[in-house]
Amino acid sequence: MSTGARRAAGAGAGERLTHLDERGRARVVDVSAKPVTVREARAEGRVLCSPAVLELIASGGLPKGDALAVARIAGLQAAKRTPELVPLAHPVAVHAVEVDVDVEPDADEPGVRIRAAVRTADRTGVEMEALTCVVVAALTFVDMVKAVDKRTVVTGVRVTAKSGGRSGDWSVDG
Repeated sequence: MSTGARRAAGAGAGERLTHLDERGRARVVDVSAKPVTVREARAEGRVLCSPAVLELIASGGLPKGDALAVARIAGLQAAKRTPELVPLAHPVAVHAVEVDVDVEPDADEPGVRIRAAVRTADRTGVEMEALTCVVVAALTFVDMVKAVDKRTVVTGVRVTAKSGGRSGDWSVDG
């Protein structure tokens, strides 16, 4: 892999992508020698939608029902099933998942914000679980409102914080 490709993927100088072997083939990283530590990851994303959708949510008038509750449950379920969806993700013991789906009608771009926090005590982090939680919750919300608004947009999905493990703590705020 070229230096530019490593930088684009987020690897620094001298680092290599751990999910590739020396021949560049995908592999699941061996974490068996790593210590079990408490780890947490947080992620967020938004679904932009029309004010009409938000009004229907507030009045309970969406044709498919409570989009916020269904999206939240879908996110919880998705976090636990991440290794089935992301081929190189380790199956980790997910010990806690929190999902918030909040309506933001007064934002510059109206919609809903989805936030997830996933915790474990394991040998590897749960960033992929937090991201999967947010993405599946967002997709579920889109499915719930598409009859009313076919122009919804999922945006801004990112990890916002992680803690635990060898690389320590990190957040977008600092």
